[in-house]
Amino acid sequence: MNLKPSLLLALALLANCTAQTGGYQAPEFGAAPPGAPDGTCWGRLETPAVIETVTEQVLVQPAVLGANGQVVRPASYRTETRQNIIKERSQRWFETPCPVQMSQEFVESLQRALAVRGLYAGQITGQMDARTQAAVRQWQQARGLDSGMLSLETARALGLVAVARNS
Repeated sequence: MNLKPSLLLALALLANCTAQTGGYQAPEFGAAPPGAPDGTCWGRLETPAVIETVTEQVLVQPAVLGANGQVVRPASYRTETRQNIIKERSQRWFETPCPVQMSQEFVESLQRALAVRGLYAGQITGQMDARTQAAVRQWQQARGLDSGMLSLETARALGLVAVARNS
């Protein structure tokens, strides 16, 4: 079997595409939300629950005072601790360009698009490195998605992916 190096790279990405970067965890390639169309790729943003721990001293028995106002028996207390969920854990799926689309040329275009908008100041390398992911995150955060993984919506907004027409 004679495969081109670019096809081998794409197959390697498809076979093992698990990535973790600050703030989100991308599932293995192929994982998608229920009902996702075939041939689409997805990222998942998981936000942990915010839990508050409250510790209080609860009066069990009040102090007993003598006739002269002095404490005969001090008050007794017990400690109670409870946890309150301030914000529930959440999971948000968003469509992404598939790994085969994320060629060096595509990432170079992404870096140039982010640089024009003042979000990327590095060299145009074509590598989806930490600096590129930080710029993607900055763009997406302002639009409600706190992730360094490029969403398809962002790729469209930056002019990198064609917008499908409604027939």
